[in-house]
Amino acid sequence: MNTMVIPELAGELKDTHGIAGKSILITGGGSELGAALSRTLAAAGARIMIGDLNADAARAVADAIACEDGSVQSMEFDVGNPKSAEYAIASTIEVFGRVDVLINNAGTDITMPLEEMAHDQWDRVMHTNLYGPFLLSKAVVPRMKVQGGGHIINIAATTSVRGWPNASAYHASKWGLLGFSHALQAELRPHNIRVTAVVAGGMGTPSLVDRFPDIDATALQDPVDIARAVKGLLMLPDETVVPEITVMPMREVSRL
Repeated sequence: MNTMVIPELAGELKDTHGIAGKSILITGGGSELGAALSRTLAAAGARIMIGDLNADAARAVADAIACEDGSVQSMEFDVGNPKSAEYAIASTIEVFGRVDVLINNAGTDITMPLEEMAHDQWDRVMHTNLYGPFLLSKAVVPRMKVQGGGHIINIAATTSVRGWPNASAYHASKWGLLGFSHALQAELRPHNIRVTAVVAGGMGTPSLVDRFPDIDATALQDPVDIARAVKGLLMLPDETVVPEITVMPMREVSRL
């Protein structure tokens, strides 16, 4: 049977508007969702800087993508360190000439009752999940203004809209990131800088499955599903913005 393709839609289906040739910095790009984002967006023609605290992990993802034209690079940096965050933005611009998209994906978690949590454990979660996006955004916004616009994507979670026990630091950081994202969207719209919070549901990654062995892994989603949603956001016309999007498995009820 022959398949009919409507001419008006054929170009739209192949369109990578907003992705091909764009320079994208992905934090926490050396594993799990960050690696899926790197692979998915590189396949769409973007130039990718994979940033991670683990240099070997970032390099391994870049090598696996294997772009001989140098369009996929990696770097080691700490999102929670002001000088390191500034270095990441400056280095991406040095390599690719600009930063069109910043994806604040790096995250960490600790699961324990509040009274057992040490001060430095709380600080580590907040520095990575909330202070890091602040530092990276603060560094990139002046550059995006000069170049005429850009897009900041903050990877939040369903933990930013509902709470459960023994995860106070993670909840606080992700609720804060969601609020931070919406505030930036209101602040930066006049400068043609779009800001989107991606509220990601449970993913079948080692960081979740290994910590919670009783979890039903079949009810979780593949990180690639989130990466595809982000790709869709970047394919929207320049005059359109999605301030918040939720991507969750069909069987997850954490936001219902």
